[in-house]
Amino acid sequence: MTQCAELPDRTVIEVGGEDRISFLQGLVSNDVSQAAPGRAVWAAFLSPQGKWLADFFILSDDSRLLLDCEAPQAAALVQRLSRFKLRSKVAIARRDEMRVYAVWNGSPPARPLSAPDPRLPDAGYRILSSETLPVDASLEDWDLHRLGLGLPDGSRDLEPEKTVLLEAGFDELNGVSWTKGCYMGQELTARTKYRGLVKRRLVPVEVDGPLPAPGTQVLRNGAEAGTMRSGRNRRGLAVLRLEALHETLTCGDARVTPRVPAWMRLPELAA
Repeated sequence: MTQCAELPDRTVIEVGGEDRISFLQGLVSNDVSQAAPGRAVWAAFLSPQGKWLADFFILSDDSRLLLDCEAPQAAALVQRLSRFKLRSKVAIARRDEMRVYAVWNGSPPARPLSAPDPRLPDAGYRILSSETLPVDASLEDWDLHRLGLGLPDGSRDLEPEKTVLLEAGFDELNGVSWTKGCYMGQELTARTKYRGLVKRRLVPVEVDGPLPAPGTQVLRNGAEAGTMRSGRNRRGLAVLRLEALHETLTCGDARVTPRVPAWMRLPELAA
């Protein structure tokens, strides 16, 4: 049965103007030119050192780009993007009147600003709408669904100035273009991939016991193996060392068991 939930923790930033594509293309991890009516792009905005600062979905109606982003990050993201405008013919503004919806387990209602979630087919669809849409699921329902798939949820799972994209699945989840050319933070992202420098991964975990708070240390035989990130009920995501991905671990007063998703590609020794 199709489920639709409003995501009140998300909002929309509009990037308009004739240079909107070229402007954003040089700043984010994915190919902005691929955003089109009915097709979304998932991309990250990085520090010059290649560490995560924000991520968002980019939707288009052919006259503007609309960034579906975390609401608490919107003001800082507008400010950061605006620093790079220079002589580019772009206009950047929040569109807080627009609501963000996730739809899964079926087809979405017909809306001009809707597109499949580009990360995984099972993730469903994203919809942006200035009108209130009927819903039959809650934010909590969506949270459980995306946790089961192993999809990161922005700053709940990623750490500003610290997280490297490939640790968080941006390669397998279609969040990075390796062919579009330069963007801010590209050098570290490429070096991480081609030199095989990833030592940790953000993975789903099954929690047996009280749900640990984000940031709680995960232990393997008493030694640090990673940290807990977001969670709900018995599901969570944790950043774990590759050598710990196939063991039962402890975190706070709970046991956590990694559940590596089928989409995740691991080095041979960790597979």
